Amino acid sequence: MVDSKQVAALIEKVKKMEKSEKLDLSSGEDLSIAVMNLISIEEHLFFSGGKTGNGKYYGMLNEVRKMRTELMKGLVKDTKGEEWCISKHFLAASMRIMEVGTKALKKGDAAKAHDLFNKSYQVYNLFWGIILGLTDTKGLRNAETEKKEQPLDFGKNTLFAKVSSVVGKVLDCCRE
Repeated sequence: MVDSKQVAALIEKVKKMEKSEKLDLSSGEDLSIAVMNLISIEEHLFFSGGKTGNGKYYGMLNEVRKMRTELMKGLVKDTKGEEWCISKHFLAASMRIMEVGTKALKKGDAAKAHDLFNKSYQVYNLFWGIILGLTDTKGLRNAETEKKEQPLDFGKNTLFAKVSSVVGKVLDCCRE
């Protein structure tokens, strides 16, 4: 649990960083919202390509992804580690939860909307916890350089073990 002295020290650290121009939270917040929207555009282009069968959507998706990746570099300093991928997913989840909340609000379900908005904001704060160094990420593995652990024990010679081993090596959402 964080005590008031730790919070005060953190606030002081952030103020010093802002004064020394190492940190511009206002621009960072704007950029993070822009990245959220680019992630959302990537998703829409994917679904539009799938629904219509028009490959032009995938070309646009690739261009948007390149832009999003470049802009994320202004927020996430460790572009090789798990921080990158986790940050991207925190932003994407925050945006999606917020959109579901907005739809609930439109339907007149204010209680559900406020609950979803609160959850969205909590996820967004987890993103900033990583960016500001409030979350210790030094222990997070780098999926590109470290051997992945087998999360479930299916036995060594079962079909599940063989498939899981291959999929674990092939699929890596952290690769941009």
